[in-house]
Amino acid sequence: MAYRGKGIYFITICTQGRRPVFVNSLVSEFVLRCLASAASEQDYLIHAYCLMPDHLHFLAEARESVCELSRFVSLFKQKTGFAYQNRTKRRLWQLRYYDHVLRKPEDVEPVAWYIWTNPIRKGLCPAPQDYPYSGSFTIDWKNRCAPTDLWSPPWKPSPA
Repeated sequence: MAYRGKGIYFITICTQGRRPVFVNSLVSEFVLRCLASAASEQDYLIHAYCLMPDHLHFLAEARESVCELSRFVSLFKQKTGFAYQNRTKRRLWQLRYYDHVLRKPEDVEPVAWYIWTNPIRKGLCPAPQDYPYSGSFTIDWKNRCAPTDLWSPPWKPSPA
């Protein structure tokens, strides 16, 4: 779906074949620089991100009425995918990505913490602040406390 205008979106992009490409720090750092650059070019704020070994989560806010989510994500995937394919002769990303519109501003903080705690759920680190490829381009998130009620994606079953 093409979302145009101001809005806040939770995005997940998976690597082709769910390969653990982002265990390589040079690739990971390059991808995060490109995310910041594409967001700036397209007038998006990245409130939270987490680059896992085989996928990327981020929380993006469109700042202007002319912003178009598909253009922003396509630009980011093209920049990173082209460079990666030139070096490795392999595709970086799956063709599609997942997007979820946040309808209420109060959902932002719990969704951000869902993103930042992903490495804990996967057993990669004991605390979100310990994971090197999580962060925010807009807030000092490491000095904030996680909310007591963490958000869970509506498409995932709740733990019993």
